[in-house]
Amino acid sequence: MRANYVLIDYENVQPTEFLILDHENFYVRLFLGVNQNKIPFEVAVALQKMGTRAEYIKSCKKGSNALDFYIAFYVGQIATQEPDAYFHIISSDTGFDSLIQHLRDKKILAQRFSCIKDIPVLRSLSASSLNERVDVIKTRFNQPRITLPRTIKTLSNTIYHTFAKNLSSEEVIDIIRELHKQNFIVLKENKIEYNRSASY
Repeated sequence: MRANYVLIDYENVQPTEFLILDHENFYVRLFLGVNQNKIPFEVAVALQKMGTRAEYIKSCKKGSNALDFYIAFYVGQIATQEPDAYFHIISSDTGFDSLIQHLRDKKILAQRFSCIKDIPVLRSLSASSLNERVDVIKTRFNQPRITLPRTIKTLSNTIYHTFAKNLSSEEVIDIIRELHKQNFIVLKENKIEYNRSASY
């Protein structure tokens, strides 16, 4: 599983669901404004549990967009060292969207979310029922510009890796069967076609 970096603009949003980030290959960078001298006890405990995978970064000067520049710098620095990493920026600031588009144009994987729990890979890690897993796959395949698998083999591999290699072959097959049952995928001569209008 690729490294996932969660960069949180803590001046803009103050999430509390940090415990769901405690997975292998998840790294947190919590960006604090110059006047943010305290964080909730629960946040500190959750990040401490992650050890070296969590880090606090505090702005040294006051400014309306100071943390935006900090986050952009760290994304660039990490991407240089780990070009396959995925960056999840947690902020309600739509100003990040132009940065994210530029990163994608440079083949750097990045998205912005207002809430930590909206990160798709976290949904896949917490999904346990068949319906939850099917919803995760539908959500992923409905993302813009995604390359859809066109054979059963590539679809199986995609599902297997989406759930961090934690599914058995039988569980993967169950998901494919349910996608077919819901008419989300159609099999034609060993090829897969998609009916994404049947998503929900």
